[in-house]
Amino acid sequence: MSETTVHRTGSSDVSRRRFIAGTGSILGAVVLAGHATAAPARAASTAATIDTGAHVPVLVIGTGYGGSVAALRLAQGGLDVHMVEMGMSWDSPGSDGKIFANTTKPDKRSYWLRTKTKQPISNFLGFPLDKDIPRYTGILDAEEMGGITVYQGRGVGGGSLVNGGMAVTPRRENFGAVLPSVNPDEMYGTYYPRANAGLGVSVVDPAWFETAECYQYARVGRKHAQRSGFPFVFVPDVYDWDYMKQEAAGTVPKSALIGEILYGNNYGKKSLEKTYLAQARATGRVTVSPLHKVTSVAPAAGGGYTVVIEEINTTGDTTATKTVTADTVFFAAGSVGTSKLLTKLKATGLLPNLNSEIGKGWGDNGNVMCGRANHLWDPTGKLQSSIPCSGIDNWAAGGAFAEIAPLPTGIETYASFYLSITKNPNRAQFSWNPATGKVDLNWQTAWKQPSIDMAKTIFDKINAREGTIYRTDLFGIYKIWGDHLTYHPLGGAVLNKATDNYGRLHGYQGLYVIDGSLIPGNTSVNPFVTITALAERNIETIIANDL
Repeated sequence: MSETTVHRTGSSDVSRRRFIAGTGSILGAVVLAGHATAAPARAASTAATIDTGAHVPVLVIGTGYGGSVAALRLAQGGLDVHMVEMGMSWDSPGSDGKIFANTTKPDKRSYWLRTKTKQPISNFLGFPLDKDIPRYTGILDAEEMGGITVYQGRGVGGGSLVNGGMAVTPRRENFGAVLPSVNPDEMYGTYYPRANAGLGVSVVDPAWFETAECYQYARVGRKHAQRSGFPFVFVPDVYDWDYMKQEAAGTVPKSALIGEILYGNNYGKKSLEKTYLAQARATGRVTVSPLHKVTSVAPAAGGGYTVVIEEINTTGDTTATKTVTADTVFFAAGSVGTSKLLTKLKATGLLPNLNSEIGKGWGDNGNVMCGRANHLWDPTGKLQSSIPCSGIDNWAAGGAFAEIAPLPTGIETYASFYLSITKNPNRAQFSWNPATGKVDLNWQTAWKQPSIDMAKTIFDKINAREGTIYRTDLFGIYKIWGDHLTYHPLGGAVLNKATDNYGRLHGYQGLYVIDGSLIPGNTSVNPFVTITALAERNIETIIANDL
C-alpha cells in the first residue's frame, strides 16, 4: 500500500504506525466494499449504446479500475472515449426499492447468469446456503475454471461494485516483487498518492472503533492476534466512515450495518461510479455501452482496428452483433477477461503478432479463507459491519496478511473469520482449446497448499494460545480451508513481458493493456490501489507520447 498512515492498537491505547499490507474483504458469505451517500442513486448512466458501423477514437473494453482511469485521463486530454461493459449499469432499483440485494438474501441481482447461487461461504452450522435463483445478468460472477472459482464484479464499475474496499498500498520493501520493472520512486512519490486521492481512501476513526458495537468482532480479533505476538493494524478503505457513524446512530439508511457488500452496497461505498467514472462522465466525452461484450479485435484495412461486439439481454442471450472501428483500443476487462480475449485473438489468427507471453503469469494473490471457533467469553457480536477495517500482519515472518473479516449473519456466532493474502509462488497459464472453442486455465487446486501453510503460521499459533479450534462447517463438510477461490485475479498479460513497460502490446500500434492482467500474480495486499496507480502511471506516458 502506499505509505498510508494507519493505526496500530492495543486493548486500550492507540499508536501510529506506517502500515503496508492488506486484503480483499468478506462477509456473511464473504467479500468487498466502499462509499457513502444518503440515497441509492448512482451517477447518471451516460449510456449511448454504440451502433454498428460507428467509428470511435478510443474504445475501452471494461469499466473497472484501469479502464476508468484511462477513460478519465483520455477525456481530460481532449479525446472522445467509448467504454464497453459486459455487465449492467446498476442504476435502477429492484422491487424492494434497492439497487443491490442484501448479502444474506441473494436473488437474481446477485449472480451473473447462474441458476443457483455460489456463495464463497457455502455452508453454515451444517446447512448448505446456496439456493436457486432466476438466470440474470447479476452483479457477481463466480467463474469456475482450472480448479478455482474466480469472483469478479459484473457491471459498470467492475470489481469496485463487489469488493470490501480495502485500499492498501504495498509496503515499499515488497514492491520489487510486485512490479519489478517499475521505478518505486515514481509510484510512491506520485501515482500511489494520486490513486488514493482519486479513490477517496481513508482510515476508520480509532477512537470510534474502540466503542463501536459493529466492530466487536475486530476487537476480539485484535486481542487474539496480540496475545500471540502478531501486529494488529488498521487498514485504509474507501467506505465513508462518517456515513457509517450515522448508520450506527440510526440517522441514515443502513448499508454496511445490514451486511451489504458481496452483492453491492446501496449507500456508503465509494465505488468507481462515485469517483473516477463520475468524473469521466462529467467531461462530456465519455459514453458507456452496458450489456455489450467484445468478441473480436483485428487490424482494419484502413488503419485502426475492427471490433466485433455482441449486445446481450438480461438473460445472457445475444440480441445484436455490431462491428465498429476504433483508432485505439484499451483492454481493461480485468485479469481474466483481458487474458482470455487476448489468448483467443492470438490463437485464432486475429492478432497473430502478439508475443508468446500472452496468457502467462496468472496468480490468485494467495487468497485463502478460514474461520475459528471462539470460547463463549469471546463473543464477536450479532451486529457486524460488512466493511473490514483491520488485519494481522505476518508477511515478513510467515508470508501472510490476514484480514479480520466480518461474518454478518445477524446472530451471535462466537466465530472469528479471516481472508488471507499469501506469498503463494504458483502461476497458471491461459491457453486456447480449439476443440471447445474456449480458453482454459491450468490452475490446480493443489497449488493452494502454500497459501494454507502460510496462513497457518498465524492461526495455528492463535488457536494454540487461546485453546480454540478451526471452524469446519463454512466451506463444506469437515473442511477447514476456503481454498477453492480467489477475489484477486492478477496477471495473464504481464507488464514488460506481454507488453512493454507501459502496457503497449507488442506487435500492434494502438493496442494497450491497462488492468490487473499487467501484474504478475501477487501484490502482497488487496490489489485495486496498485491497479489504479499503475494505470495512472501508464496512461500519463501513453497520452504524452502516443496520443
